Amino acid sequence: MEKVIIGMSGGVDSSVAAAVLLEQGYEVIGVTLRLRDGVESDVAVQDAERVANHLKIPFHTLDFCKSFSRYVVDYFTQEYVSGRTPNPCIACNRYIKFDAMLEAADQLGADKIATGHYARVVYDKNSGRYLLKRSAASVKDQTYALYALGQEQLSRVLMPLGEFTDKAAVRQKAKELCLPVAEKPESMEICFVPDGDYAGFIEQRTGNVSPRGKFVDAEGNVLGEHRGIVHYTIGQRKGLGIAFGKPMFVIDIDAKTNQVMLGEKGSEFTDVLLASQPNFISFAQLKDAMRVEAKVRYTAVPALAMIEKEGENLLVRFDTPQRAVTPGQAVVFYEPGGDTVIGGAVIEKSWTEKNRG
Repeated sequence: MEKVIIGMSGGVDSSVAAAVLLEQGYEVIGVTLRLRDGVESDVAVQDAERVANHLKIPFHTLDFCKSFSRYVVDYFTQEYVSGRTPNPCIACNRYIKFDAMLEAADQLGADKIATGHYARVVYDKNSGRYLLKRSAASVKDQTYALYALGQEQLSRVLMPLGEFTDKAAVRQKAKELCLPVAEKPESMEICFVPDGDYAGFIEQRTGNVSPRGKFVDAEGNVLGEHRGIVHYTIGQRKGLGIAFGKPMFVIDIDAKTNQVMLGEKGSEFTDVLLASQPNFISFAQLKDAMRVEAKVRYTAVPALAMIEKEGENLLVRFDTPQRAVTPGQAVVFYEPGGDTVIGGAVIEKSWTEKNRG
């Protein structure tokens, strides 16, 4: 019997994933990674342990608070202070959850690890590589946040929820199994900023209030005063703190000059971007220009684009302009018309082709 450790967050998804693994005949061990201190974390551990007891599987809690603080929370804070918009879930998956789980698996003598992500991993005999594919539940698909995983991680991970068609089916499964978290609501905010006040969290974390600065237009004309760059992100229209009599959008944030650039409707669209730190899954590295479907944020609709190498970076040219392409976020590539994740990279900047150079 193959031994698997399942990361249990105390939520419905990971709890059902653990139960499905048992049904599939695996020897299952529940593991919760304590990533931060506080009441919310204590409740998550307690809920996970309740589920493990209900399923009659061993349960362990591992302390990764220091690593989480360093690789996720500090990164999140530094990116915002630098005028970028980070994606902490991608960082957590890449540097904490999967590596920590693999380490725990080795210590506990487990062959595989498992998570409650909505995604699928399959082995491709032709390429000899493990591929990441979209979940059967397209609305819940989480492959965007998993693009940075490597072959070692993918070769040892199971994602039992990948074949479920929607969240309702998962919750129904939880009810049928009488899991104690079957009715637990879904968390929508970043786990370490439960109230959604990113700016307040960053100012408390750094001990510094983000200094006020100038709103400017593309020509450098001063339009007013902003509250501090941590309060803004590319594409933002609401909450600017000043009325202009017409819709205005954040189109650039410059931490060096402490300026936030605004533009009228339409200026928040660009069709070319430069991305760094590429990671490819379906092959080792990009050799020639390639046609893909690309997403510039988790909720974005995939759009046709061409990708090509630009030194160690990637140049991505979209067929149609994309809204609010944001430095710090990921651009993730998919097989056109298919469900295979090709890879992804970190967005550095974007522009419209006519203004290039």
